[in-house]
Amino acid sequence: MEIIAMIPTYNEASNIKRMIDDVLNCGAADIEVLIVDDMSPDGTYKTVEEILKTNPKVHLLLRKEKKGRGYAGKEGFKKAIEMGAKYIVEMDGDGSHSPKYIPGFCEMINGCDVVIGSRYVKGGKDENRTFLRQFVSNLSKLYLSIVLGVKIKDPSSGYRMFKSEVLEKFVDKLNANDPFIVTEVIYYLKKYNFKIKEYPIEFLSRMSGESKLRPWTLIKYLFKVLKLRLSAAF
Repeated sequence: MEIIAMIPTYNEASNIKRMIDDVLNCGAADIEVLIVDDMSPDGTYKTVEEILKTNPKVHLLLRKEKKGRGYAGKEGFKKAIEMGAKYIVEMDGDGSHSPKYIPGFCEMINGCDVVIGSRYVKGGKDENRTFLRQFVSNLSKLYLSIVLGVKIKDPSSGYRMFKSEVLEKFVDKLNANDPFIVTEVIYYLKKYNFKIKEYPIEFLSRMSGESKLRPWTLIKYLFKVLKLRLSAAF
């Protein structure tokens, strides 16, 4: 396959069928879906198991040990590479990342190594966030620019497309067990001088259920950034 949309999930049973349908019908040629689920108590993986019985473009990586968003992301990347994907899209399964942008990512990646779905470039939107969440996001952007030296307008975006050889370069070095993997990836993209472009997206409210990310968690990650930066020189 040309593209694999790798989607880590935990308790997304109410969203996942629609999410899979939207990805497969987004207009991108030769795209398949890999759901990476940590044995969700709400049975997300059971819904996916039923779908893949009749749809060969849907795949499931069911994880029973070392649970966490970071571990799921790392194993999902490795599985997508193993499956032979040329391009790997990383996105959330709650509907906040609309698959309609994937064809645009496909066009843009011809001129770079990584495309980031960005709320903060011209045409991007993030209108439904609380003031506190927007403040923390802006603080994160400034902090990452200073500490890691990355010139990205939306470095905390978890909606991204990679050429597979980019992830092959550092996937085994990823250590985060939580959503900090998003920033950890940015660190390695900077370290290995990969070319990054940003594509405007609108960040949407999740389809249903409750967000698993709290503002305090985002602030805590800022300290992890400094630790990561001090652990090795560029």
